[in-house]
Amino acid sequence: MSLPKEYYYSEEHEWVKVEGEQVRIGITDHAQSELGDIVFVELPEEGDEITVDQPFGSVESVKTVSELYAPISGKVVSINSELDDSPEFVNESPYEKAWMITVEPSDSSQIEKLMSADDYQKMIGEE
Repeated sequence: MSLPKEYYYSEEHEWVKVEGEQVRIGITDHAQSELGDIVFVELPEEGDEITVDQPFGSVESVKTVSELYAPISGKVVSINSELDDSPEFVNESPYEKAWMITVEPSDSSQIEKLMSADDYQKMIGEE
């Protein structure tokens, strides 16, 4: 399982990649492997506000529907519309092609509360 070291991770299995003043968010390789084949991704609209620890969308797999939880609060500045036609990207490329949203954080100190790759690895090792 791949786990980019420079990303941050939430207990709900979202990843956060800092890109200047914005952050890109998706779900981890571990999460997609647990869900199985992803068939649909529901994301917020550009301009929506997301709130830390609150649902901002969902992924539907052949097994279940799972909510996506915001790892930080902020304003959605872009969404990955390619996932509308190609939800399988979440399974094939969770860190590159399957980013979900880009957010302008309202409080960037929330990023510091997220886990490092090593901490996330320990957490999923204990599940």
